[in-house]
Formats: sequence, structure tokens, C-alpha cells
Amino acid sequence: MRAATRAKARSSMAVHGIFPLGDDYEVIPAFYIHREPRGSQEKRAHFTLLFSHGNAEDLGYIIRYFKDLSSILNVNVFSYEYTGYGMSTGSPTELAVYSDVEAAFKYIRDELRTPWQQIVPYGRSLGTAPSVHLAKLTAVRGVVLQSPMVSIYRIPFQLRFTLPGDVFSNIDKIGKVCCPTFVIHGTRDEIVPVWHGQALYEVCKKKGTAYDAFMRVGGDHNSLEQQAGDAFYDRLGRFLAHLEQNEPSDKLLQQAAESPQL
Repeated sequence: MRAATRAKARSSMAVHGIFPLGDDYEVIPAFYIHREPRGSQEKRAHFTLLFSHGNAEDLGYIIRYFKDLSSILNVNVFSYEYTGYGMSTGSPTELAVYSDVEAAFKYIRDELRTPWQQIVPYGRSLGTAPSVHLAKLTAVRGVVLQSPMVSIYRIPFQLRFTLPGDVFSNIDKIGKVCCPTFVIHGTRDEIVPVWHGQALYEVCKKKGTAYDAFMRVGGDHNSLEQQAGDAFYDRLGRFLAHLEQNEPSDKLLQQAAESPQL
């Protein structure tokens, strides 16, 4: 079980279970952790992390960790299930995953009344694909990619091109992402080798969207947070502070003006 290593801050939060509808009217379980200031001296959470989980995770597995993370970083957290996973209805497909993250984004924007400037998609492993998809499709303030893959076929094979039938091809979309992108990866990742994160970071660097990557020496795939310890939360917190303290780029504002209404 993933666990936050830093001592929890005293805080108040409300956890809500909700069920937004996807484009095909499949039921998508989700939870929303809303940080509530305990008094006038405590700062209200500025950002909402839209978390997309990995293949071997589900909402029940991750909710305790994100309660801790919400407190440590003073953020709201919204996470959802994929179609065909856990308690969700329907069948799991790549297109369904993309529809799911779009439905989650629309719920945060329209029902929770959170502007795009305060929404930060955060994907882990498989979840980096819907996060990249969303950031390419519409304006968000930033994106966090933890242990990302270049594409599924490239996990076992270090190919220089996308084969027919390949899925979740982040490398073909990341160059069209306009927001600051923070890549986190372990150098000893035994499932998605670190060169995947490095390749995506290099594309972002050329496009001017890269935030300094965190390549944890000795970190693996499933225990990266524990192995990195406080440094993990410090780096993630610094990224969020960077987003809050700096204005969106002209390129990101242009994407916001031109993005199709989801």
C-alpha cells in the first residue's frame, strides 16, 4: 500500500463519493476530497488534482493515500474509475478511458465550479495516458506524469516509431500539450523503464513546456513515493507553487481560447 511518509498536517476535509456519467452513459464511480480550512488563518486549497490511476489500482486502494496527500500539499483531489474497472459498468477500451477523463474534467469544471486555471491532471503509469490526452485536448494549468510510458508497445520494445495497433501513445500527443509538464520517474523502474519518462521530458523541453523532471535514483515503479520520501512531496509541492506564482503562458491562454467546449 502506498503511504505518505510526511507527518499529516492538522486539517479538515470532506470526502464525497459521486457518479458522473460518461459519453456513453456508463456509470463512473469517483471520489472528491475537498480541503476545508479549519480557520481564517488556514489557506484555502487553490488547486484540484485530477488523478488518473495505474492499471493495478482502484479507487478503494488509493483513497487513503490521497487523503494524506491532500493534507500535505493543501490541494483538493478528484479521482475516478475507468469504464470496465472496479465498480464501473461497460468494457475497458482506450477510447473509453479518454471519455472517462473528459467526463471527470467536465464534472470538476461544471459541477464543482473549478476553472481550468486551478485543475492539474495527475497521472500514474497507465493514468498518464488520459492525463496527456486531456491536456492536449483542452487547457489545464499543468500536468504531472508519474512513471509515464511512451506507448504500450514500447514498454517491452524500444521502438523509434508507433506501430499499427499501439495504444496509449503519449509520445504522439505530448508535443501538443501547452501547459507546464512535470515528469517523475524512478531510475530502476522495472515495469516502465526510465527512458520512457526521459523521452517525454525531452519532447517537452524542446516545446518549452517542461518543468524540471524528478528522476529518483534507485526508485522503482510501485514504491516510488516511499523510496523518495519527503523529496517526492517537496518536488510536487514546488511544482504546484510554480504554477500558482506564475501566469499561464501565451500559448496556454491561446489554447484556452481556442479549445473546443467539452
